[in-house]
Amino acid sequence: MISLRPATRPALIAALLAAAALPVAGHAAQAPSTDTLVDNVHGETIGADGQPEQVIGLLFDRSGVIRQVFHPGDKLPKKGFGYHIDGQGQVILPGLIDAHVHVMELGLAALTLDLSSTRTLAEALDAIRAYAAQHPDRTWITGRGWNQEQWGLKDGSGHSRYPTAAELDSVVGDRPVWLERVDGHAGWANSAALKAAGITAATKAPDGGAIDRRPDGTPAGVLVDAAMGLLTPRLPAPRAADRDAALAKAQSILFQRGVTAVADMGTSIEDWQAFRRAGDKNQLYVRIMAYAMGIDQMALIAGGEPTPWLYADRLRMGGVKLFMDGALGSRGAWLKAPYADAPNTRGLPRMTDTQLGNLMSRAAMDGFQVAVHAIGDAANAAVLSSIEDLSATYKGDRRWRVEHAQIVDPADIARFGRNGVIASMQPVHETSDRVMAEARLGPQRLAGAYAWQSIAKAGARLAFGSDAPVEAPDPFAGIAAAISREGPDGQPAGGWQPQEKVSPVQALAAYTTGGAYAGFAEGRFGRLAPGLRADFILVDTDPLTATADAIRHTRVRETWVGGGKVWPDDAENGAAKKDGNQKG
Repeated sequence: MISLRPATRPALIAALLAAAALPVAGHAAQAPSTDTLVDNVHGETIGADGQPEQVIGLLFDRSGVIRQVFHPGDKLPKKGFGYHIDGQGQVILPGLIDAHVHVMELGLAALTLDLSSTRTLAEALDAIRAYAAQHPDRTWITGRGWNQEQWGLKDGSGHSRYPTAAELDSVVGDRPVWLERVDGHAGWANSAALKAAGITAATKAPDGGAIDRRPDGTPAGVLVDAAMGLLTPRLPAPRAADRDAALAKAQSILFQRGVTAVADMGTSIEDWQAFRRAGDKNQLYVRIMAYAMGIDQMALIAGGEPTPWLYADRLRMGGVKLFMDGALGSRGAWLKAPYADAPNTRGLPRMTDTQLGNLMSRAAMDGFQVAVHAIGDAANAAVLSSIEDLSATYKGDRRWRVEHAQIVDPADIARFGRNGVIASMQPVHETSDRVMAEARLGPQRLAGAYAWQSIAKAGARLAFGSDAPVEAPDPFAGIAAAISREGPDGQPAGGWQPQEKVSPVQALAAYTTGGAYAGFAEGRFGRLAPGLRADFILVDTDPLTATADAIRHTRVRETWVGGGKVWPDDAENGAAKKDGNQKG
């Protein structure tokens, strides 16, 4: 037996595993065990019954599959394994699952202009000016992350307003600029970009979209939802090399946060090819449950049925992502009643009920899982109605997904408990959006806002995520928000709409078993159990016993996927990464 410290000697592991795989001369000889024992740890996993199980050790084989999990009172083996990892008393948890991310956008955002940390318009303009000066060779300046609510932009009447093309022109006027809002449901263009796209006062907004205009009807600079499509075809498309770099960056970001698997919501053929290139080169480490961006991409990528699991359970196209409405921040979310702070609009349905039903049916008939973006109460009601209608035709385990489910009419909450609906929700949205949500809805319409506990009690399965890069893909921030409904500043004390808090067990389940179940992966990963992949993390905080503030400050010490260490990602750990993924 070889004992290795937590900062494992991966080159040695690789050499030993390679030696163990060599043929052994003579029938009397026996190859040494290549199992790995992880001990001197304590932590939790969610059991098959939904209850927490304490864990004090783990044994996995060379293929990265768990052979045995040790609980308090179990006797840990002293021999019969080849490698030993001393956890040094750290907390062990299953690898966490982010049930709603945009993998390529996460990586690209980290490699382009990111305005998410700017707190004022002036700060954003300074950042844009500096970025443009640093990249004089780029024909377009692109990026994302702005938020007019965070900047406190107001019009002459004191209402929230969008930034303008003129404001962008003041810092970059020599070439087009296009910057997506933090939620991806609006874009900010300068005059050069509007001109390049041919958008004028005569341009009509497409169905499901809006053009912010000046009083004289000329475009003011912001395009909302479907109207973004008037400009985006003009953008220079990322090269394959750009996408490969973005995927590598996204994986690094996820592993630092303890995320080992994700649902990629809106996969394009270009994204899929980047995932496949990485998988073919043994460089795809995060597990990706892919949902195609619409029916056309679904058919192009997967053909007539969901793909099999590829690369040892690291990639599968099993579903499709559809959009019923936009976002609350851009007033694109479709509401049953007008916005409290904009009485002239109820938001933007992206399609009719008939169109939604037809698209859902088209996917369901070929066995694809359907995930529908719905934020406003009218959008959620429409999606629930379509699910009820289609469930009479499409029997079996469908696991219809509602993505976000942020604003729900209390009268519709019980409908989430029917037909196996999964509520894929993002806890940090509540702490980020609550002030804006109060303004958009008014105090009388908040009862069904971010209603995690009520939806769970109705019978829906919860799957939690981040919507990265809209929010940081930080499950510990999500768990803290879910159990406290307080922001990082501790406000509001006692939590906003505190009746909707969930328990620590519910929160951890929603980031592990719930996320796996939501992607039809519960038999492969999502908890620490024999026969499942050895995806686990070592952290310094137990989320089932710590305070929300302590959970929010959790430090991820190590991240392992399929028995291979992927974080920290230093030169020495590269060998373990390669070896672990070849095995599992």
